[in-house]
Amino acid sequence: MRALLFALLLASVAGPAMARPGLWVVRDADTTIYLFGTVHLLPHDTDWRFPALDKALADSQALYVEIVDDDQANMTALVLRYGMDMAHPLTGLLTPFDRDRLERAARLANVPGGVASLNMMRPWLAALTLTVAPLTQAGLDPAQGVDRQLRAAMEKAGKPVRALETAEQQIRFLADMPQAMQLAMLRSTLRDTERATVDLEAIIQAWKRGDDKALARLENDLMRKEEPQLYQRLLVERNEAWARRVAAMLQQPGTVFVAVGAAHLAGPDSLQEQLEKQGENVDRL
Repeated sequence: MRALLFALLLASVAGPAMARPGLWVVRDADTTIYLFGTVHLLPHDTDWRFPALDKALADSQALYVEIVDDDQANMTALVLRYGMDMAHPLTGLLTPFDRDRLERAARLANVPGGVASLNMMRPWLAALTLTVAPLTQAGLDPAQGVDRQLRAAMEKAGKPVRALETAEQQIRFLADMPQAMQLAMLRSTLRDTERATVDLEAIIQAWKRGDDKALARLENDLMRKEEPQLYQRLLVERNEAWARRVAAMLQQPGTVFVAVGAAHLAGPDSLQEQLEKQGENVDRL
């Protein structure tokens, strides 16, 4: 399950190295659409640009990313609205065994406020917090995320940046899950706490070398096996919706760059595969 959260907040802990993440293109007679997988947290010294990517960005007249309304004020308001539950402490939903694991995970992740802060959260937010906290404390910077850098570059060039979803939609993909599914997500996160760094290192190395088969094996295969309903909700359904958006973009002439989380461009249910099902040809560059 931790792989699922990496799919949403895929982050890099690796140092500088030659990188060439995957880049795809779908075309018709007068439209070109590039597809690129992003990671949302990066250290300051990660180099991920390469000539084909730079040319695709330069040629594109607009950028689409997952969300653009992710300013701190909006995200804080959404987390308070959908992620906090003071009336039902989290530990009251857990077995004694899982309460012990929660306390240990909070210590290992150095969660601010410890288990007391997690206790005010709904299970989905606690799971996400336990995943993200050690990454940000390790020096990974959301401001350095690939999607943020792409947005800044396009805005500097005077090109529009648009969203495939809203921040509220993204949060509600998790917040609207039945409580049993949220608790399963949290238990999987607690179970995987100690192997998180190893998993993350492997995932990032696969992203940097553009190995979408390895990304699918490390992330999507495990997710599909352990939590098929969650996999369907967070990857398949969203990829299907995005494929319809991309197909609609093909009806307008021009060149567009679409950047989404790298896990969405890996595996048998990827965005590329959904486009192929709609009759579009997708080529790897």
